Amino acid sequence: MTRMTSAALAAALMLAATQSFAPSIRLVQLAQAQSETSWRVGSMTITAAWTRATPRSAPVAGGFLKVTNHGNESDWLIGGSFTGAGRVEVHEMATDNGVMRMRQLSSGLEIKPGQTVELKPGGYHLMFMELKQPTVEGAPVRGALTFRKAGTVEIEYSVAPIGAPAPTSSGGHYHHRH
Repeated sequence: MTRMTSAALAAALMLAATQSFAPSIRLVQLAQAQSETSWRVGSMTITAAWTRATPRSAPVAGGFLKVTNHGNESDWLIGGSFTGAGRVEVHEMATDNGVMRMRQLSSGLEIKPGQTVELKPGGYHLMFMELKQPTVEGAPVRGALTFRKAGTVEIEYSVAPIGAPAPTSSGGHYHHRH
């Protein structure tokens, strides 16, 4: 290979690598932005709030976050609001006789003193019901969380791509599937 051809090949490989990693870089940037933000109401601290982008006609979306109870008494996450949704419900996914089932926690999700509970895909999560508009990747969405004792706090959800898996527990970064 000539020197010119090697340089051109190296540039083409660099461009291809950059393009194939661009979604991953964008996801890490989203995760870093959301991991720096926290909200507090009473003894509850909320961090790492995110949701996924939805197709245009999707009637529901999921909400994910971490809640830490710094108090001396249990409190319950009982619902909230989400811009563009008719209602917000607290849900649990669990395996029952080998079948994954989702159910609403009508009395809320208990967060015990000193406990951090992570709402994530495949476990506890929020359901944003009766969506009136899609969520769009990269466009944060405002909402609120309501706790039985602590009250209500306004928060903002980062919006990851459709199908984004959960952030890792080690750093909160989204990982793009290849």
